Amino acid sequence: MTRPALDNRGARRLFLHRHGLGITPTGPGKGADLLALIQSLGFVQIDSVNTLARAHDMILYARRPAYRPGHLQRLIEKDRALFEHWTHDASVIPTDYLPHWQLRFRRDAERLRSRWPRWQGEKFLKELQQVRDHVTAHGEVSSAELKAEEAPTSTGWWDWHPSKAALEYLWRSGELAISRRQSFRKYYDLSGRVLGSCPVPEEAETLDWLMQGALDRLGFATSGELAAFWDIASAQEARDWCAAALARGEIEEVEIQGADGAMRRCFARPGTLEGAAELPPAPARMRVLSPFDPALRDRKRAERLFGFHYRIEIFVPAPKRIYGYYVFPLLEAEQLVGRIDMKADRDSGNLQVTRLWPERGISFGKGRRQRLEAELDRVARFAGLDRVVFGPDWLAEPK
Repeated sequence: MTRPALDNRGARRLFLHRHGLGITPTGPGKGADLLALIQSLGFVQIDSVNTLARAHDMILYARRPAYRPGHLQRLIEKDRALFEHWTHDASVIPTDYLPHWQLRFRRDAERLRSRWPRWQGEKFLKELQQVRDHVTAHGEVSSAELKAEEAPTSTGWWDWHPSKAALEYLWRSGELAISRRQSFRKYYDLSGRVLGSCPVPEEAETLDWLMQGALDRLGFATSGELAAFWDIASAQEARDWCAAALARGEIEEVEIQGADGAMRRCFARPGTLEGAAELPPAPARMRVLSPFDPALRDRKRAERLFGFHYRIEIFVPAPKRIYGYYVFPLLEAEQLVGRIDMKADRDSGNLQVTRLWPERGISFGKGRRQRLEAELDRVARFAGLDRVVFGPDWLAEPK
């Protein structure tokens, strides 16, 4: 039987539409509009690096130019429409999804207990109980505040002090929730006081919700990609779900063409590929993406679709870096056309562009440079900077 197939252009277009990058970036970027955007993405990764703006702010700005960081803070801390927890990394997640995060809490608790064997039995339980009692009696607390109360002779897990490890465990297991951040420092309180109570679905119901939600947001995927999306279900659970959904006719096998021309077997909902043919082209506007953008989170998938090999080099020693410490990918229409090394110089008010590397086969002529400069001007304003300054020899040859 011949499977439905989608060429690479159509696959990229579908991929970008499912990730909120296939339409002209517009909208108020706050309140219900911002919440709806995050719900459509599933979650937004949080990262502390702030060479220009934090990752979550760049992700939301790329889709809503009117967005400002305070809009997200209100949804988290005032409206409680979002909460912070873990997917593949720390993320903000719609609070409506909290019932299905109960499975995550249980599984994280089991994993963390098995990874921290140095704290066993009474010592481990005593520290957890001390932190529980403190938060119950005194309300929200930060790790630094608890550390100040510890005995100087206490020893912790890894390089963490004991109360920090206990806070992490209680947060990951769902007993505590992050109530707010101050200068990116986390404050924890009892989950019930922050988020209220919620029903606990059966495990099978949650696994189905996870797989359905991942497929809706990816458009097409292998079972492994479905499992990795939320990073809660196991690879085997995803394979089992795909087999059962295929037998029920809820999904079908399709062939997706990569940037190298190779076809890859994936799963999609019936009619997805036909619908992809009706999607409009992505706008020609150039956009600066965060290295942690949902469209790039799965590096291998992005490389297959766009031929764009990206690795963040924060932890690579400077002499060994191919590009730079924190390099931003550039999206234009339906292509990733380059990457740019730049940072905010707050003292001078400059957005300092150090280097831009076009992708192979891409030239930055007059028209493309104008689109880039227009986008950099917008990004600079978003970051609270006055101007864009290009360094000498900022435009490199393609690698």
